[in-house]
Amino acid sequence: MRPYPPIAEHGLIGDLQTCALVSSDGVLNWFCSPRFDSPSIFAGLLDGSRGGYFAITADPVRAPQDEPPDNADVVTRQLYMADTAVLITRFLTLEGVGEVIDFMPVREPHTPTDRHQVVRVVRVVRGTVRFTLECRPRFDYGRAPHDLTCGGDTARFDGHGIAAHLQALGPVALEADGTDVRATVTLAEGERAAVLLTVCDAGSAAPPPVSPGDVVEEFNAVRDFWHGWIGRCTYRGRWQQMVNRSAITLKLMTYAPTGAPIAAATMGLPEQEGGERNWDYRYTWVRDASLAVRAMRDLGFTEEAHAFRSWLIQRLRDGGAPNGEPLQIMYRVDGDPYLREEVLGHLEGWRGSVPVRAGNGAADQLQMDIYGEAVYALSQAGQAGDAVGFDDWQRCAALLDWLCENWDRPDEGIWETRGGQKDFTYSRLMCWVALDRGIRQATATARPGDLTRWTATRDAILEQVMTLGWSAERQAFVQEYDSTVLDASLLLMPLVGFITSKDPRWLSTLDAMDAELVSDSLVYRYDPEASPDGLAGSEGTFSLCTFLYVYALARAGRIHQARYAFDKMLTYANHVGLFAEEVGLTGEQLGNFPQAFTHLALITAALALDTELDHAASAA
Repeated sequence: MRPYPPIAEHGLIGDLQTCALVSSDGVLNWFCSPRFDSPSIFAGLLDGSRGGYFAITADPVRAPQDEPPDNADVVTRQLYMADTAVLITRFLTLEGVGEVIDFMPVREPHTPTDRHQVVRVVRVVRGTVRFTLECRPRFDYGRAPHDLTCGGDTARFDGHGIAAHLQALGPVALEADGTDVRATVTLAEGERAAVLLTVCDAGSAAPPPVSPGDVVEEFNAVRDFWHGWIGRCTYRGRWQQMVNRSAITLKLMTYAPTGAPIAAATMGLPEQEGGERNWDYRYTWVRDASLAVRAMRDLGFTEEAHAFRSWLIQRLRDGGAPNGEPLQIMYRVDGDPYLREEVLGHLEGWRGSVPVRAGNGAADQLQMDIYGEAVYALSQAGQAGDAVGFDDWQRCAALLDWLCENWDRPDEGIWETRGGQKDFTYSRLMCWVALDRGIRQATATARPGDLTRWTATRDAILEQVMTLGWSAERQAFVQEYDSTVLDASLLLMPLVGFITSKDPRWLSTLDAMDAELVSDSLVYRYDPEASPDGLAGSEGTFSLCTFLYVYALARAGRIHQARYAFDKMLTYANHVGLFAEEVGLTGEQLGNFPQAFTHLALITAALALDTELDHAASAA
């Protein structure tokens, strides 16, 4: 078993309140409960010895006189059951073919619960396969001890305020290994077993006994749930499989009780191996979530858009963030704004990448662009008939009035740099978006508002960006005023309607980005050497930006270049179609995984490219 498999060597399962990562070796080494942003139970990704893991692996079956097994004798393949979040890890050995089928039942996802379950079904489809099971939980990021009660086909791990119950079905005899559990089982063709891990509060009742029939019912139910959900997708384009996988991934990373999407399933995974850019992304960024639900709505998932709109409106109802601003850049999934950052010094980090951080100290940063994304999400959540009620509209109008007074402020910018506040062009761009969409919404729904002031401020922002955000030297829009540094966040300019996709200024900006930020169709978000961000080390190309680049190329009429870049980028997906935050120098995926930003941008790029290819075909 590899102590630190590549970040991309994982599949994602979940129940719409929390999730888990399973490596292509059959090792579950990331799982938090009861929510995405709760302390971990398994965090082997961040420390192979202290983090904990739940492994079901296959070993060659050999006679006693044979040589010891060679890991090369076992080949693994991992895949999803089509259009579901059911993950299959297949083991190909010299003696047979076995599988571990992993899923999390989706039961009443809109009701918060302390009880979450991982089901691991083991079966053999050819020959004979011997499986080894190890369950080694490490509660509270590996900081809290636990006690074990083991009884043959059941085991209970008791931590502080939390318990994990293990139930085995079939010929699986659980054995204590200190305060952990091991088991070995050999299955022949057609035989199967199952192990269920149920996590709940310490005072909750133990899970009831289960039968093989119960496991089959759970499997059928979760498969039918995902088939039914993805069946609502309206996309029928050229990249159906990848778009469906991205949609399912975004759904898996949305906390159903509140409708709040998280930015990524993990924390602490580095943007550079051995580097310090290791953040906690298990929270709801106003920016990321707003763009994610826009992508979901474009696929026909209006329920998700409405749920997030309700969550976002509640943040306005709360009456402002602790930092004194109307909104904070990120929150916990229940809307809690307190995300105290701490360093988990006892964890060695993925392949020595430290510090490992839990919580996020950037939560109180000033990032003015979030107001654009917030109003953008509210205006995109539905048609005029779906508009917010009068009281909530007044809150939105008050936000726009506030923005008229506050838009022209330096801030930390979209990339959460820790190098000081600056006049970022992207931040001003999104302030323009907030006012522009607010004006449109007020007009479309006949709601009261200071349209004269909003319009004057919107136009002033546009003139300022066109003057100060434009570099005559570079013939491009730049990262910050009085600068020549390029920034791929500005690829959103045509998407939000600030400039047309074929405007000469925009085309020359694209050319400048091609020359400086693009490497074989992959896009860096900016050059840290040209614009120091207060952090050591480097980073890879930013996958969000690559897909935004595809969108911009397609809308600019550079269709062949756009399709090449899109198809090229899809080759960097992992074996089950998932993307992390970045692509490293040697093609490896880096950063937290999977990342919502990347998958929402994939959807946006696919929709735009499909449209432009269809137009080109009809005009031919």
